[in-house]
Amino acid sequence: MSGLENTKQSVPSKIDEYEAKIEHLEEEVDHVLGEEYEHCAVPANARRSMFSVSMVWIGFPMIITGAMTGSLLVMGMGFIDALWAMIIGNVLMFAYVGGLGLLGTKKGYNFALIASVVFGRKGYVLASGLLATLLLGWFAVQTGITGALINSAFDINYTMMAIIAGILYIAITFLGVRGLHWIGMISAPLFVILGLWVAFDAASTTTWAEIAAYPGNNPEVPMAFGIGLTMVIALFIDAGTVTGDFNRWAKDSKSSLVATFSAFPFANMIAMLVGGIMTAALAVPDANPFGADNMFGYMISQNIGWLAVVAFVFLLLNLGSVCSHCLYNAATGWSRIVGSHMRLLAVILGAIGIVIAATNVWAFFIEWLSLLGILVPPIGAIILIDQYLMRKDSEIDTDWRPKAFIAWAIGSVAAFIVEKSFPGLSTAVSSFIIGGLAYWVIMSSSKSAEAK
Repeated sequence: MSGLENTKQSVPSKIDEYEAKIEHLEEEVDHVLGEEYEHCAVPANARRSMFSVSMVWIGFPMIITGAMTGSLLVMGMGFIDALWAMIIGNVLMFAYVGGLGLLGTKKGYNFALIASVVFGRKGYVLASGLLATLLLGWFAVQTGITGALINSAFDINYTMMAIIAGILYIAITFLGVRGLHWIGMISAPLFVILGLWVAFDAASTTTWAEIAAYPGNNPEVPMAFGIGLTMVIALFIDAGTVTGDFNRWAKDSKSSLVATFSAFPFANMIAMLVGGIMTAALAVPDANPFGADNMFGYMISQNIGWLAVVAFVFLLLNLGSVCSHCLYNAATGWSRIVGSHMRLLAVILGAIGIVIAATNVWAFFIEWLSLLGILVPPIGAIILIDQYLMRKDSEIDTDWRPKAFIAWAIGSVAAFIVEKSFPGLSTAVSSFIIGGLAYWVIMSSSKSAEAK
């Protein structure tokens, strides 16, 4: 029996020993690659330049998926209405992301820490966990899109390509914020060059007047403007809400706002316009932007050997940018929740995302992720109202803040009602306004009651 008892006693000690080794290895990696400050504010001496934070942001929305969204908008609404949806949506995103980003810059906090102030040191888990999981889902979806596009264009095995791409994207994320900086430095200029070429080459087949007059694929039943506006906002509302993960690295408010502007409207507008112009110029009946009718497919269709190679590299780098950003957000959020390190969680969560992508079930997640996405705008609205109007300079001081959750529930219920009963309205805008207004009313009423 003594041998069995010794074995039982040795199991916990072995686990402790392995945990200590992992912790030591993580500290060594952080020493080489740089601390990511998952659990505390980024100190002033670790902040990065305006250029660096802008490169982190600009490489996120300037992607093929943004161009696909632009194509869908133009197909559904016609070019002019789609253009207005892009402009208004991106202006709203700049205000939303910019306001949240300034909070991250001021405190040096990532989203999980900011959410701890507003929802509580325990309550933040629900908000941060939701967003981190959503962003892991989008990592899987974008990795799956990489494999699907390369498979259709080059007949390379889908599963193998999804796995290779996923591993590459994990490696970029593992480098931390500097990895996001460098992928942005490479992917964004490449997108501008190739995107402008695609847009102008497609436009050369017609006139700009005809492009502007393009009525969409089904002009008799056009997409409602509110739906188009929601599409623009929903594309990056999840990542935009956790903007503290990026903007905490900015040295000052000016750098934070410039970095946000580089993404919304600048990078996001360019991406959407490339897809929109190409779609309106070619006017392909029943075009499929998620198939061959996108800028990647357009480059492949030219049947030029060197251009096909460029398109292959471009696709990996471009979707690698959005995937690494999404995985960074997911890993930063979950590392705070489980008390671990971003890089370890990036590997673990990335492996989960690769499995989802490689098994080709990622397509089933899109509608689910979009549905859950309507839960997100009230979170950002509550944080903005709380930190700018109701409780300026507040810190983490309680486990739960029920008022924030009540307002979140009200905004989310309103979103579902708008989604089902008022399809012509913007779900994202409606849930943001109602959630934020509900929180303001609840907090104001509470203060009035306390004053009496």
